[in-house]
Amino acid sequence: MGDDYEGSGKVNPNDFTSDHRGAFGEYGGESSGLIDRTFRERIVLVGVTMPDGSAEETDASLDELALLVDTAGADEVGRIHQRRQSPDPATFVGKGKAQEIKDMSLATDSDTVVFDDELSPAQQGNLEKLLGRSALDRTAVILDIFAQNASSTEGKAQVELAQLKYRLPRLRSSARTFSQQGGGIGTRGPGETQLEVDRRRLVRRVHKLEDDLRKLAKNRDVQSKARKRTSNRRVALVGYTNAGKSSVLNRLTDAGVLAEDRLFATLDATTRKLSMPGGEMIFLTDTVGFVRKLPTQLVEAFKSTLDVVIDADLLLHVVDASAPDIQGNIDAVRRTLQAIGANDVPEVMVFNKIDIEPDVAGMQLRYPGSVAVSAHSGAGIDTLLEAIGDRLRSMTELVELTVPYDRGDVLAKIHREGQVLTEVAGENGITVRARLDPDSKGRLADWLSGPDTVPEAVPEPWE
Repeated sequence: MGDDYEGSGKVNPNDFTSDHRGAFGEYGGESSGLIDRTFRERIVLVGVTMPDGSAEETDASLDELALLVDTAGADEVGRIHQRRQSPDPATFVGKGKAQEIKDMSLATDSDTVVFDDELSPAQQGNLEKLLGRSALDRTAVILDIFAQNASSTEGKAQVELAQLKYRLPRLRSSARTFSQQGGGIGTRGPGETQLEVDRRRLVRRVHKLEDDLRKLAKNRDVQSKARKRTSNRRVALVGYTNAGKSSVLNRLTDAGVLAEDRLFATLDATTRKLSMPGGEMIFLTDTVGFVRKLPTQLVEAFKSTLDVVIDADLLLHVVDASAPDIQGNIDAVRRTLQAIGANDVPEVMVFNKIDIEPDVAGMQLRYPGSVAVSAHSGAGIDTLLEAIGDRLRSMTELVELTVPYDRGDVLAKIHREGQVLTEVAGENGITVRARLDPDSKGRLADWLSGPDTVPEAVPEPWE
């Protein structure tokens, strides 16, 4: 490389061909559409181990990043590790390591370098100058995958909003263009069709999307209130991406939701009614999968969708029993649940894919009350339904009410809001034994007879 370019921050044109295929900006390629592309990018992955981490954790995270890159439509051609006490403010990895990354990129003819950690706008700009190719972080890759997979109006708006908020600070520090036609990871998403993006227009677009999502959130809130009025319990499926949540929903309800063996196959929440063995009805909702280092932009953008998790009476935490790091996946999901304020919602742990990995006895011992199933074969599904029913019943009280014969409306309300176990005609009316949640019990307090709560030792029909 000529001395004129050494340390100057300029790009040596001899370092790459004139048709170099990067993700966006000066190095952008071409694509025929929002998702289609004319080639699979060649990617170098970079992972950095900080003092609070370990090399093994970095390797596992890079393995997952490689899967994300593959899902986005690109191929890993090399990876580089580094140990640091703290990130370099200018390039995250330091000038020497940046040169090593550049050498590998040239040797492998890579199009893009993807870092496993989030880069600041300044770091991203400096790295692209030094590397002569696009530099992205994990956040950009995940946003790109979400842009490919969003299908509903709300999902598309949420992804576009997250992308714009990610790009806006980068526009201040760079004159690069962001184009839908760029055809690379991190570029795709609805609404971005100009070669040069005007920041003022982007800000207006952000405000418009936020307004649209507020309206959609109101509609979702109306639907949620309607479900609450039915007194049917709400159960949400949560879990690491590709754990099989959609497959479990399909197995339980015949929902027909897309279920594929890839990361983030579905993004949009889907709710179906499920009739339990005891006769009660519940609402079962599939949600977007979680992942390590889930971008804060996505957590914020998908907040209205994730509200279904916060409002749920019970979570089914679906875990891929065949995953190489089961505990790491569980911990990642629980961190995300804590971030959205749903860490106190009761959960049932569901170890899925036992047709692939049947030996989950150790994990079940670690999580008492957990269930092992195969959504593919149906094994363990009956046990799962029993576990759901048991947990939901444990949240109710067994009470006795006396309803006058002329108050059929009250009797109907008890049937709507609870699980009626027995009805006995007596002198003063019909004596009903039923399971009610605290809210329903309060609304029906005028009809309680005898002790407020029937002792649990009283035999029940299923015992």
